[in-house]
Amino acid sequence: MKSLYDALIEGIPEDAPVDDVVSTHYGAIVRSRGNIGLSEFADGYDTRPMLESGSKLDLSLKDLAKGIKSWNMTEAAMGHAAINAWYNSPEMGRKNGLLLTDSLYSEDRIADPFITYQKEVRGKRVVVIGHFPYLEQLFKPVCDLTILEDTPYLGDYPLHAADYFLPGCDFAFIGGLAFIDKRLPHFLELAKGAFIGLVGPVTTLAPVLFDYGVDELDGFIAKAPDMADSIFKEQINKKIYASGQKISLRKKEYEAFLQLAD
Repeated sequence: MKSLYDALIEGIPEDAPVDDVVSTHYGAIVRSRGNIGLSEFADGYDTRPMLESGSKLDLSLKDLAKGIKSWNMTEAAMGHAAINAWYNSPEMGRKNGLLLTDSLYSEDRIADPFITYQKEVRGKRVVVIGHFPYLEQLFKPVCDLTILEDTPYLGDYPLHAADYFLPGCDFAFIGGLAFIDKRLPHFLELAKGAFIGLVGPVTTLAPVLFDYGVDELDGFIAKAPDMADSIFKEQINKKIYASGQKISLRKKEYEAFLQLAD
């Protein structure tokens, strides 16, 4: 089987262009054919040179996406954003059977796993990688919750505790940063047998991830790229979801969609 990263890159067409690439203190933004891809930074500093030292605007979207395999974290974030510019576009969402509303902003509670899975996780052992808002209110009262975080809050565990907590868990929810820091394949292997969801606005909505043990992709599709760009760059007092729609792409529903399409 191809590596997870090669499988994601392979799905991007050769002729997709790069229209803009921006690196900010908070992450990376890539624009292509009117669509926008977002990614987070793993670190605020880099210890390795970039694989491609020339202008990123001279690359195709597919070649820029190859940066996801770089150990320069800025370049890896740009690569991830390029991947998201393709898979997290409204066109690809519809192609994969997702129902997008006509309105600009859709606060869709059914696409928030920490709301929709409150009953399912009751009494179960749950591991969440990333300290998401309201976890303590939504999950902690009903399940055996462990939160792993790169910079742990009080009560969290560090990321390297994943080898201890993920094996044997019932549910694992993994934030988008794991794409960039290359921990995602290891986390998926550790959590094998659990229900695995990838969560957060920079989650890549690529069905090929279902081949690697993922059960659900909870992410975001920007419907107003300029607004998403501004919110992400400036970190203004507005949630990124104001520029688009929360999305859940579920393995079972996607497989049923494919059968209907045939």
